[in-house]
Amino acid sequence: MSSSTASPSRLRLLIGEFIRFGLVGGLGFIVDVGVFNLLRTTVMDPAHMHEGPVIAKLISTALAILVNWLGNRYWTFKDRRRTDMFRESVEFFAVSIAGMGIGLACLWVSHYVLHYTSLLADNISGNVIGLILGAVFRFVLYRVWVFGEHRLRVPAPNVEAAGKTTLLP
Repeated sequence: MSSSTASPSRLRLLIGEFIRFGLVGGLGFIVDVGVFNLLRTTVMDPAHMHEGPVIAKLISTALAILVNWLGNRYWTFKDRRRTDMFRESVEFFAVSIAGMGIGLACLWVSHYVLHYTSLLADNISGNVIGLILGAVFRFVLYRVWVFGEHRLRVPAPNVEAAGKTTLLP
């Protein structure tokens, strides 16, 4: 097998991470869409607040980012999480905010430029097109940058040493 060809175990790892990423993202999607629609149809209805759809999307996406960070850190990329949790979280949120920008841009163009202002149009532009484009962007950057193999990782617990205390010099 050439060095440019992925080994079956690396391919299985990639597929497993992608599936877990999708499941975590699915939970984030439920949070995002649920909060967005709750806000969009109540206190941030565009009939009462001109910027309502965009502000609702900012809030719903911020909550979804938090859910996604926890899920990706402790499940999707659990073997890649880093010892420097603060830096990891800053990088994760930076990538997520850039991904959120993709979704917001789709919603903004649809709602304010193309004047598709119905609830369905806002959901299609922000919660379908924007989330799909943003998810691809985020998966790639989470995998290669935030949780990249070159990063320091939290040491895996050693079952044999679980009962022993090791003093570090």
